[in-house]
Amino acid sequence: MNGSLKKTKIVATLGPSCQTKTRIHQLIKNGVNVFRINFSHAKKEEVLNYVKIIKALNKTYNYHTAILADLQGPKIRIGELEEDIKLKKGDEIFFDTSKSFVGNKNRIFVNYKNFAKDVKTEDSVLIDDGKYSFKVLKTDKKSKVKLQALNAACLKSRKGVNLPSTKISTSSLTQKDIKDVKFAISFEVDWFALSFVRNGKDLIALKNLINKLSRAKIPIIAKIEKPEALDNIEDIIKNSDGMMVARGDLGIEMLSQEVPLIQKKLVNLSKRARIPVIIATQMMESMIESPTPTRAEVNDVANSVMDGADAVMLSAETSIGKYSCETVTQISNIINSVEYSDQINVPVEPPTMKTNRYITKFICFHAAKTANEINAAAITTMTNSGYTGFQISSWRPHSNILVFTSNKRILCRLSLLWGVKAFYYNKNASTDKTVEHINKIVIDNRFAKKGDMIINLAAMPIKEKGMVNTLRITEIL
Repeated sequence: MNGSLKKTKIVATLGPSCQTKTRIHQLIKNGVNVFRINFSHAKKEEVLNYVKIIKALNKTYNYHTAILADLQGPKIRIGELEEDIKLKKGDEIFFDTSKSFVGNKNRIFVNYKNFAKDVKTEDSVLIDDGKYSFKVLKTDKKSKVKLQALNAACLKSRKGVNLPSTKISTSSLTQKDIKDVKFAISFEVDWFALSFVRNGKDLIALKNLINKLSRAKIPIIAKIEKPEALDNIEDIIKNSDGMMVARGDLGIEMLSQEVPLIQKKLVNLSKRARIPVIIATQMMESMIESPTPTRAEVNDVANSVMDGADAVMLSAETSIGKYSCETVTQISNIINSVEYSDQINVPVEPPTMKTNRYITKFICFHAAKTANEINAAAITTMTNSGYTGFQISSWRPHSNILVFTSNKRILCRLSLLWGVKAFYYNKNASTDKTVEHINKIVIDNRFAKKGDMIINLAAMPIKEKGMVNTLRITEIL
């Protein structure tokens, strides 16, 4: 271990390409910090195998690799088809939600019960990641909708449906999601991601469910995929613990050329709110089949890092790609090349007196600011909830951020945060002894050396494990 760890984290999606212990271990060694389980596709037996492997590796090698449970949400799909359906521009077809059936060129089943109720005449309907466009001609507001093809189409079974101009009436938390939440809590998942979030109420519903089923607080990432979410973004941020810019569905639901500026806006809003943000979708898409990325992909990853993202996420690149380990290596190299650039700007606004956490926020803000001014090698903090880790990370100090905790449940959770390295620490000595011991761990792990400055944050008295209220600067002699 050394002091020049990459600070921007990598989230990798698990799948057929990384099912073995050997492959998962290699992904961790190459730079993966968080593994995503996509509950849209994952089977229970596969998930349990992934969890078993990750936890075993964490225990054996003292890793803190996190597990992110990505809930499917109200994903609308067409049903099974007798055969691929070829349509010409102007052709008409019925979508039917009454009961499941095998579709044909005249009638196709849609799995969303409120489809006919929610859509209006002239609404846009997109199928297969936006490849095929349809217009609503008529709806009976019960179960049947008449559509017209706006371009030539070849429809295949189980393809996704997007409704960019329609307000969905159902909850973002489906019955399938509720079952998956219970299952994920049973193996102590570190993070949840909620798909197709539209407002704060969606997140509150999931939060209430987690609180009902789990003693531990499990943070929630809001996936921004719909225009409606952008209209309610302040409410969403207020009720989330993190955000994901899910550019795939977002680029389908709205004009793709609008997504780059939206990405920058969402990253900026996340930084102001002091919550982590993940950039996702098609980061290194070409590496599903190729051992090297395109120049455009390299630039995309670099720009996401320079926008200020906490993490970048790989989907098909690692789940089904031929070069999953090589992809992680490539993206690690890009991160290491650009993340120390002085062109990265994070909003620097001192905290205001609004919450009972003001003192802690104030100290974390000044710790980050002071660290940059004195060129400190590291900022250390002791925490029971992880709150100070979130705060210090959000200020993007140049120093290493080393978080010490006796709460084993949050060790992996902290792995998503920009620049944070977590350590298990359960000693209850005096403040001076504790600081001395922590600084020794910092030096032993080569995060600091003789002559360096270390900033130590602590809650005094330490034994009470209260909120951070003390900042101390130590010179290593």
